[in-house]
Amino acid sequence: MNRILITSFLLLVFYSNAQQSLTLEDCYALANKNYPIAKQIGLLQQKSDYEVEALKTGKLPKVDLNAQGTYQNQVTTIPNPFIEPLNKDQYRVNLDVNQLIYNGGLIDANTKLKETQAKTQQQQVEVNLYQLKARINQLFFSILLLQERKDILVSKQEQLVTKIKEVKSGIQYGAILPASEKVLEAENLKIKQQLSEIKFDKKRLFENLSSLTYTTVPETTTLQKPIIITEETAANNRPELKYFDFQNQQIEASKVVVSKNNLPKINAFGTAGYGNPGLDMINNSFQPIFMVGLRANWNVFDWNKSKAEKDALTVSADIVATERETFLLNNSLQLQEMENEIKKSEEIIKTDIEIIDLRESVEKSANAQLKNGVITTSEYLVEFTNLYEARTNQKLHEIQLALAKANYQVAKGN
Repeated sequence: MNRILITSFLLLVFYSNAQQSLTLEDCYALANKNYPIAKQIGLLQQKSDYEVEALKTGKLPKVDLNAQGTYQNQVTTIPNPFIEPLNKDQYRVNLDVNQLIYNGGLIDANTKLKETQAKTQQQQVEVNLYQLKARINQLFFSILLLQERKDILVSKQEQLVTKIKEVKSGIQYGAILPASEKVLEAENLKIKQQLSEIKFDKKRLFENLSSLTYTTVPETTTLQKPIIITEETAANNRPELKYFDFQNQQIEASKVVVSKNNLPKINAFGTAGYGNPGLDMINNSFQPIFMVGLRANWNVFDWNKSKAEKDALTVSADIVATERETFLLNNSLQLQEMENEIKKSEEIIKTDIEIIDLRESVEKSANAQLKNGVITTSEYLVEFTNLYEARTNQKLHEIQLALAKANYQVAKGN
């Protein structure tokens, strides 16, 4: 219930007119709420409720109304002149009632099994939904990277436009060659091309994100870069582990059902009706019929069928154990790789900062040399481009680090 309320609140906030930004958690919540397979959780619960309701009717009286009319070529005769022979046509209408008294708790065991099966199937849906997180991460951080690249390109373009104005002024005074302006204009056009590419790439990614979250995410939406703190010592909360637990519970519930199948079953029954002949077979007339009694059944020997079924369930439990062990092993290897990726990105970012500092110094020096006519515009443009490439690389590595941390959290189940 708390999860539904939180999801509804996030949806309300997201769709409000004032909302212009979207977080990674918002995307997770939207996918869990809207993705088609998410509907199966409620449907599986409904299915289980109906099945349990049907099982519980086994505790209620079973009432049957029966009627029959027959004609037979021979009837039982008694060599007594005072007893009238039976009619060859016979009729009977009766109401039969059967009430379960004891069956060793088989209905309750089957009810428990159905409920456990439903939980297992619902958890499988949760596992499938959880796998969407990695895809959402990839799209979310790809869009974030495009946003960062756009900001850098816009800043680069603004600085380039300023530089073009300076060069034009220098051309007018004969300090700079006329061709210098064209070099900068060509670079400006290149930036416009890159901004155009970002625009269409961003549109495509937003469409894909909208498809995964099964909602409309406008292209004007600003994605908020998440602050992710990874905890290597945190417990593994992957939904697959809970799925394995539910499988084991289902196997144990199945064993209980198998055990109770061989317990005695006692039913009370009653019959009331009207027929010709009645219970007095020598009375050749329509008579009322009434009978009550108890019926017991006990399968005392089933040729080891129950044992074989339990042995098969034990093997199933062993299979689940191996699947769990394999999953944990693969997950551990995946987490190790992600930890190395995070540490690598952190080291690279430290170097990025040093590179940018050096590139800024070189660009300032080249700018001064350009103003004094020591170097050409093309030579300056090389250093100018190197500076912005360094800044772009830093943002790329920061996004890669954030993506690696987000994927680590998903792999850990946090």
